Amino acid sequence: MAGIYVHIPFCKKACHYCNFHFSTTHSLLPQMVQAIAQEMELQARLAYIHEPIETIYLGGGTPSLLNHEQLQLLFTQIHRYFTVTPHAEITLEANPDDINHLQLQHWKAVGINRLSIGIQSFQEADLRWMNRAHTATQAVHCVTLAQQAGITNISIDLMYGLPGASNQHWLQNIEQALALQVPHISAYALTVEEKTALHKMIEKGKISPVYDEHQAEQFHLLVHILESNGWYHYEISNFCKPGRHSQHNSNYWKGVHYVGFGPSAHSFNGVSRQWNIANNALYITAIDNNQLPYEIEILTPLQQLNEYIMTSLRTRQGIQFSHISTNFGQPFNEKLLHAVAPFIQQGLVQSTNDGIQLTQRGKFFADGIAAALFQ
Repeated sequence: MAGIYVHIPFCKKACHYCNFHFSTTHSLLPQMVQAIAQEMELQARLAYIHEPIETIYLGGGTPSLLNHEQLQLLFTQIHRYFTVTPHAEITLEANPDDINHLQLQHWKAVGINRLSIGIQSFQEADLRWMNRAHTATQAVHCVTLAQQAGITNISIDLMYGLPGASNQHWLQNIEQALALQVPHISAYALTVEEKTALHKMIEKGKISPVYDEHQAEQFHLLVHILESNGWYHYEISNFCKPGRHSQHNSNYWKGVHYVGFGPSAHSFNGVSRQWNIANNALYITAIDNNQLPYEIEILTPLQQLNEYIMTSLRTRQGIQFSHISTNFGQPFNEKLLHAVAPFIQQGLVQSTNDGIQLTQRGKFFADGIAAALFQ
């Protein structure tokens, strides 16, 4: 099985913390949708992915900006050129201010059965400094609207470790999320990326800095509360009620193949990775000329091993020695055990029946630990 990712690179507003590829100018939106539809045909000719499609994910940017005709075109192309399994998970990233009764009916009509809603915070003050387009009232109301429309497979995004936000402030966000009875929460530590408005605001002293210790406190608070309420912490940033994990994102961490459409979108088939140019105008021009504007990297066995280390370490299952032995050879397990020993002594990693996994404290240092384990 494989997945499809579609990148819609447009937003109403530029969130102050975001460094993803997007534009707040929508003049190219109609042409972009046509170009993405054309790319699907071009990619299908290359047959980068042969397997049936079991997950589809529309991300961005803000794909909830698309109207019904634009969405219909994209899904018509997907079904024309790919085999989609009958019970595929089909996710749309949506902003709260885009969710209304009519849109929900349109989304259901094209087959969308899961929403990932970018709430970030239920606090009005947070949303203002983030420059989000929605209000705290909309953050709550949109979930109720979706549930009433029959879309109950809902994930909400929350952000912790915000400048000046107390633990009590964060607790209120968690309590509101639980009250909404959604089955999935993705929670991310606020990251201050260079060249973003947030980075400049902190440099000028307009907003308090972000502190790792503060973020770690709120991360552990989140884990404790959700697990105490029966939630499953299946990946560092992702929590779900039993059996309600994101199939699409889980497949990324398992190394399942996927194909991406749209500017900056990535594709992976196990032995190579390719990514489209992150420039809207150049992307459209190339597609209009029947050219795929991508770069490609053939992954060596060692790179494939390191990718496995990086992705699996983020999951609850962790790194499995049997997988490494089968796919890369037993000697790599011995090297890995040697490299991980200091982290086991520090209480950041622990042994399992068939490998190693991060401890709760270690999850906050996942990227650094993975880098140290790379072969």
